[in-house]
Amino acid sequence: MENNSIRPLSLEDFIGQDSIKNSLKVFISSAKSRNATLDHTLFYGPPGLGKTTLSGIIANELGVSIKHATGPSIEKVGDLAAILIGLSKGDVLFIDEIHRLPKAVEEVLYSAMEDFKLPIVAGSKRSAHTIVLELNPFTLIGATTRFGLISPPLRDRFGIVYHLELYKPEELRDIVLRDSKILGIDITEDAALLIGKRSRGVPRIAIQLLKRVRDFAEVKNLSKVNTEIVEEACESLRIDSYGLNDLDRKYLKNIVLRFRGGPVGIEALSTAIGEDKGTIEDIIEPYLMKINFILRTPKGRKATVRAKEYVHGGGENTLF
Repeated sequence: MENNSIRPLSLEDFIGQDSIKNSLKVFISSAKSRNATLDHTLFYGPPGLGKTTLSGIIANELGVSIKHATGPSIEKVGDLAAILIGLSKGDVLFIDEIHRLPKAVEEVLYSAMEDFKLPIVAGSKRSAHTIVLELNPFTLIGATTRFGLISPPLRDRFGIVYHLELYKPEELRDIVLRDSKILGIDITEDAALLIGKRSRGVPRIAIQLLKRVRDFAEVKNLSKVNTEIVEEACESLRIDSYGLNDLDRKYLKNIVLRFRGGPVGIEALSTAIGEDKGTIEDIIEPYLMKINFILRTPKGRKATVRAKEYVHGGGENTLF
């Protein structure tokens, strides 16, 4: 319940992603003034940046209902049909992991997105025929961490496409301060900023870390969360001053020491650290690229001078 209760419900309350918010305000206002549905919208970027939250805000700002689904959960055309038929005029359909929609489902979705019509094949073999169902106009909001895996025909049917960026520490500080009030956690601004710096640019991680720091403060009977208890909690959780954890360090040590700084292919890295490619590409690498620790090149991943200094300097042993 905590996660749902702290989600902002309006664009004004949503912190960060300012350029996205500003343009969304225009598009939502225009749709409402024309009594039209908002264009289909696609959010992509690393997990935890607010794609689901923004989808809920859009529905709330439009004054319509939202239906949630995931790509893997829509296994058959009939599953999609049941969802679409149940939508009222103007409703929002949010599909997370939209890149994982089955091909057959995706192809039926094209017509639903373009013409608000749903072609259903009835019967079999010689008696097969197509029935076209009229749908209420709706807005599809897709979310994905793997933009490159979305097929061009599906991608081209989204009129609004946004890439969510990792957050600045100051933005995460403001999110921590906002959510700490809702959660009843007394925290200093400096402590909130320190949490922001240790959260890899991701609000979801910042809130998780805030809750863990709260646990440490409660055990020590502290009435207010300060920087000292944040540092103690991070050291216990093995999160260093860069916000890197054991998995990040394992990745960096392999690329720097085992593969001599690279370039090294994603398959080799995946095998070396025992993690699937999706985890590496979606969770580990975006932040390491943001802080200039690795580069993605046509020949593979390369460690930067900064990353080599970090690893050879002892990493977690010198940075707490």
